Amino acid sequence: MNVVSIKETIINVYDKQHKKLALIPNALLLVAIIILVISYATTGEFVKKGVSLKGGLTLTAAAPDGTNIDIIQAALSKDLPAADVNVRGLTEGTRVTFIVIEASDVTEDALVAALAKAGVTLNKADYSIEEMGSSLGQNFFRQMEIAVLLAFISMAAVVFITFRTILPSCYVILAAVSTIIMTLATVNLLGIRLGTGGVAAFLMLIGYSVDSDILLTTRVLKQKEGTVFSRVLGATSTGLTMTLTSLVAVIVGLLVTQSDVIKQIMLILTIGLAFDIINTWLQNASILRRYAEKKEGRT
Repeated sequence: MNVVSIKETIINVYDKQHKKLALIPNALLLVAIIILVISYATTGEFVKKGVSLKGGLTLTAAAPDGTNIDIIQAALSKDLPAADVNVRGLTEGTRVTFIVIEASDVTEDALVAALAKAGVTLNKADYSIEEMGSSLGQNFFRQMEIAVLLAFISMAAVVFITFRTILPSCYVILAAVSTIIMTLATVNLLGIRLGTGGVAAFLMLIGYSVDSDILLTTRVLKQKEGTVFSRVLGATSTGLTMTLTSLVAVIVGLLVTQSDVIKQIMLILTIGLAFDIINTWLQNASILRRYAEKKEGRT
C-alpha cells in the first residue's frame, strides 16, 4: 500500500468507525478513575507528593565514585522505615556526580546517620540541605488545588460564553477533565512524586487541552461549509499538527534538560499531550459530530 491509500484507509476508518473509536478514551478514563480510587483508598492520596508539597528535607551531596543509587535507596528505606525517602542521582554522561535525597518525617541527623550506615559518610561541609515545613507544604498544595479548580471554572465560563450552548461546552470540559485524570493516573503508576513544577505542568495541560477542543468545536459548529465530517477532518488535520509540534518540542526538552523540575514538567506534558490527542480527536470529535449531525438533521 502506498502513502495515499494508507491515508484514505485511515480517513475511512475515522469516518465509519468513530463511535467504536470513542470507546478507547472512555475505557482509558474508566481505568484511570479506578487507579486513582485504589490509590486514595490505600494511601489517602491520589498521587505521591514531593517534599515541596508534602514538607521535609532535601539533601544534596557530591556522589563518591561507584555510587549506586538503588543500594542507597534500599539501605535508607530499611534504616528509616517510618520515613518517606526518595533517592535520585544527577549524572554527567553515565557517571553519577551528585545524590539528591528527599525525605519526609525524619530529622537531618537521622538522615545523615542512615547515610553513613549505607556507606556514604558526610560532614557538614560535604552537603547542602533545604527544609520545607509540613504545614507550609500542605498549605501550598491546598492553594494549588484551588488554583486548578479555579482554572477549570474559568475555562468552563469562557467556553460557555463562546458557544452559548451547554452540551458542546460540556464536551470540551469532559475532554480536558479526561486528559487530566488519565495523566494523573499515569503519574501515579510511574511513582512520580509531584512537586510544584508538576502542578504547573497540569495547569499548562489544561490550556493545551482546551485549545485543541475549542479549535474542533469552532470548526464544527461555527463553520457551515461542507459536511460535519469534512469539518471534523479539517480540524483534526490542523489540531494534530499543533499538538504534535508541541509534543516534539516537549520531548526534546525532556531529553536535553538537566533540571529535575523541568524534567517533571516536560514528562507530565508529554504524557498529557498524548492523552489529549486521544480525548480530543476520538472522544470529543465523535460526540460533537453526532451532536452536530443531529442538529443539522443528518443522522
